[in-house]
Amino acid sequence: MNDSSEVSGPVLPGYPEPLWIQAVNVIRGEIDRGVLQPGGRLPPERELCQQLGISRVTLRKALGSLVEAGVLNPSHGRGWYVASSAQKKEWPNSLESFSETATRMGLKPHSKVLRAETSPASIDEAEQLGIAPGAALFRLERVRLLENVPIALDLTRLRHALVPGIEQVDFQEHSLYSTLSAAGVEPVRADSTIEATKADERTAEHLGLAPGDPVLVMRQLALNAQQERLFVSTIQYAGDRYRLRTSFARS
Repeated sequence: MNDSSEVSGPVLPGYPEPLWIQAVNVIRGEIDRGVLQPGGRLPPERELCQQLGISRVTLRKALGSLVEAGVLNPSHGRGWYVASSAQKKEWPNSLESFSETATRMGLKPHSKVLRAETSPASIDEAEQLGIAPGAALFRLERVRLLENVPIALDLTRLRHALVPGIEQVDFQEHSLYSTLSAAGVEPVRADSTIEATKADERTAEHLGLAPGDPVLVMRQLALNAQQERLFVSTIQYAGDRYRLRTSFARS
């Protein structure tokens, strides 16, 4: 890439995400579309600030985040370069937790716990998990945030017998996946379906949306290496704050 390349902008001051996160998303999008090539140099900071309509302080925070995520490499006195592995990082095909994804992106995850309790499985839940109706399920519902911006409403139902005493864990501070791993429970696959729908009043309230705004609903069934069913999750993502990246191979 030469210095005449441009980064699309500007970012929007009234948008719910902080300006520097918007700048991160714009630059990542240009890499994803091939406008910024691996090994290529970004335009000078002054041009980037003009193109994106942000201050140099805001730009530096965005660029620093991209360096931490392995997307950019700084070169003292020469500028910022797209890492050779940047495109690979943009297309993950591995199962990872919300916290792991945030860390990979160089963002700070946070959770607001709405519910963490054990109750009997309904007939539908029992069928999904291959257990007896009435068996104990641990229900964990959280608002998932990045840099204090609500991204998703996550309801997970876990076979309680897998991690006795899980109710004592503070999931505002701890990751569910790390808690499972510490108990010797390792999800290795999640069968998932995704559909677009409209936010109901409760979802809209927790995600800072208006009722009827678009959300992406992901339903997952997590399994271990022995193909045993571990938990089911229903995750509602704010439609304008989440983008799923995947790849398809022709057989």
